Amino acid sequence: MRVGTFLALYNSDSLRKCIVMHELSIAQNIVEIIQQRIPEPGWKQVTAVRVKIGAVAGIVPDSLKFSFQAITAESALCNARLITEQIPFRVHCRTCNTTTENEDGFSMCGECESTDIQVLSGTELHVVEIELEETEQVL
Repeated sequence: MRVGTFLALYNSDSLRKCIVMHELSIAQNIVEIIQQRIPEPGWKQVTAVRVKIGAVAGIVPDSLKFSFQAITAESALCNARLITEQIPFRVHCRTCNTTTENEDGFSMCGECESTDIQVLSGTELHVVEIELEETEQVL
């Protein structure tokens, strides 16, 4: 997609709220990861990209999907879908030796409320799989 086309979409009143520039740059990074891992002739065969997003990573999955679609719309990756999975924010407490989850990203134990914790998950963003369309080979 050309920059002018994207800016026209972004300036549209109905879409302005849907796009967060942060997610746009992340979507561009995901496209770059695909391009690094899959040789150019295979880009048209990419059907899905699976990413894991931490609950408190500061990424809005719907905005990321929209941004990914906008970037790939007029490219060889136009048939690729972005599939997101949310990873919960989990901490391990060094005081009471328990592991708890919370949706708000509070850096304290959910059991004893200690702040002597280790963050286990919930802040990450990982591209975990690039799915390709199967093609038949003629021998």
